[in-house]
Amino acid sequence: MAGAATGYEPADNRYETMDYRRCGRSGLSLPAVSLGFWHNFGDVTPFEQMERIAFTAFDHGVTHWDLANNYGPEPGRAEENCGLLLRRHFARHRDELVIATKAGYGMWPGPYGDGGSRKYLLASLDQSLRRLGLDYVDIFYHHRPDPTTPLEETAGALATAVHSGKALYVGLSNYDGPTMERMAGLLDGLHVPFVINQNRYNIFDRTIERNGLKDAAAQLGKGIIAFSPLAQGLLTDRYLDGVPADSRIAHDPRFLNRSALTPARLEQIRDLNELARGRGQTLAEMSLAWLLRDDAVTSVLAGASKPQQILDNIGALRNTTFTAQELARIDQIAARA
Repeated sequence: MAGAATGYEPADNRYETMDYRRCGRSGLSLPAVSLGFWHNFGDVTPFEQMERIAFTAFDHGVTHWDLANNYGPEPGRAEENCGLLLRRHFARHRDELVIATKAGYGMWPGPYGDGGSRKYLLASLDQSLRRLGLDYVDIFYHHRPDPTTPLEETAGALATAVHSGKALYVGLSNYDGPTMERMAGLLDGLHVPFVINQNRYNIFDRTIERNGLKDAAAQLGKGIIAFSPLAQGLLTDRYLDGVPADSRIAHDPRFLNRSALTPARLEQIRDLNELARGRGQTLAEMSLAWLLRDDAVTSVLAGASKPQQILDNIGALRNTTFTAQELARIDQIAARA
């Protein structure tokens, strides 16, 4: 792997170890481990670090990069930095990448800056394409349901995105089962390739098992990509002995703070870590493997603040097989919360 701004050459063997999975019954495949741009591609991360993360990811077959209009910090910065990465290093490899972005959360002032309206979604997509320096994205998501906008309008906007050539596929994020099923029917009627759902899913958070999303996706032939698969770092050995100074809790408590580390939660983490060690895995590897053992899960979406974390995440692929006793023990530990 070369590190100079103009000297990067991808590894020749970059596709040899990654597992690729179809998005439901579509023709699109994603790597089992995808790279999220949520936290570490904004103003607070040196660009050279972003380069090293992107190089390591691509060198190991992580060909799916996931963004949103509001990722940063500041909003829009992750897309801008991704665009710079693409122009400097990956322009020749654009067709080897699946670039996704989303719209749905607040992005600009006034009544047209968030939600699911046609005006917002199409304006946001145009802005995202400018920041990324692309003519199209591979997947365009509606980032969250908007109860103030008819589903028909949101579906129509996604259809326009595809039919205008600005997106190849569409996805839905943070939807529940019944609402996703309604949207799937609308999108199918508009001949729109809706291929994937993006939802929070991990050992601790099983919401999609309860709200019907997981079952509905399987029945309809839609993929699932799990975000926060490590519960913002709780499902690692990071906090077993306290809060490290360079941890997310210590320097960016917006999405994970010290209140999450209750004595009961720490006991769960320690018990899961013991089980992982018995499997010859780290807790992070076991947590990702637990998701990837399931055919309903297309990919796990994991961020990285350093290149080694990419390699650690990919390490989960070495063993995604669990005994019935191991699965029962994981369920037992998780149920104590």
